Amino acid sequence: MLVTAYLLALLALLLAWPVPVALSRARWTSRSPFAAMVLWQAIALAGGLSMIGAMLVYGLEPLGGTLVGALRRAATIVLGNESADELHFWHLFALSAAALLTVHLLFTLLLTYARIVSQRRRHRDLLSLLSSPSGALERTWVINHPAPVAYCLPGGSRSVTVLSDSLMEALAPEELAAVVRHEKAHLTQRHHLLLWAFEAWRSALPWLPTSRLARQAVNSLVEMLADDVARRSTPDDVLVRAIALVAVGGESAPDVVAGESGGSRGTAPAGLVPDRGDPDDAGIAARLSRLLTPRPPLGRGATAVVLAAALMLLAVPTALLIAPGLF
Repeated sequence: MLVTAYLLALLALLLAWPVPVALSRARWTSRSPFAAMVLWQAIALAGGLSMIGAMLVYGLEPLGGTLVGALRRAATIVLGNESADELHFWHLFALSAAALLTVHLLFTLLLTYARIVSQRRRHRDLLSLLSSPSGALERTWVINHPAPVAYCLPGGSRSVTVLSDSLMEALAPEELAAVVRHEKAHLTQRHHLLLWAFEAWRSALPWLPTSRLARQAVNSLVEMLADDVARRSTPDDVLVRAIALVAVGGESAPDVVAGESGGSRGTAPAGLVPDRGDPDDAGIAARLSRLLTPRPPLGRGATAVVLAAALMLLAVPTALLIAPGLF
């Protein structure tokens, strides 16, 4: 099993630095946001599995030739209060690190979820007091704000789209319709779940390039996916004008971790408009570029290769853990 531990450690190292860096610089991702999103998820999952698996397999190596057998022997030692002379300091250290990392990742995931849910609840309470429903648009609320603002607030059957009155006044009807379709696409495609997972990953391991680059890439990719939904019924030039107006107004196309309210601008009450800081100029430029100079989407063959690579990333560490005695 020692070779297996080294192979998992090598895979974890590759997925922690060179692979995410290379993917973040790839130019094909805007041509197939869905395939790129699947690949980023596979990198994150396989990276975490490889990190934990490498430490687990190394720590259990003296107890058996297979992971299942070693786990049974470890359970016998713990439950039977037997001596663990087979395990030396570094084996115990690796097992402790694997357990701590697993607990840390799960705890951060749950803590991030609880924080987002709490913030959304407060945000929804503010909206109920300080906004009014749009008579013309279903499940859409309007707030008083001097800048063009549009975002969605996930919440299952209570999900809503929020628009500022200045946005509604500045946009032509077809541009406003494009913005609404974009925001509703975030809700129907459950983008907030993706962003929740990657936000938790970044919070748990902020020093890891995978977590930082993945979060940035996923934020951009979900916007492109929502743009693609809006493009089905809206000309590209109309969508470009709407995106540009929101960007010039000081807000990038909002992400869907809406509910993480912060400071506000203008006349909007504090906490009502999520504060996302400076606009993501690179992300907006990428979105506008793919609309102004559209490139053909990836062909079926290339898409199949990307999806197969994602599947392999998940299959390799899983196979190594299931049958470590083969290596």
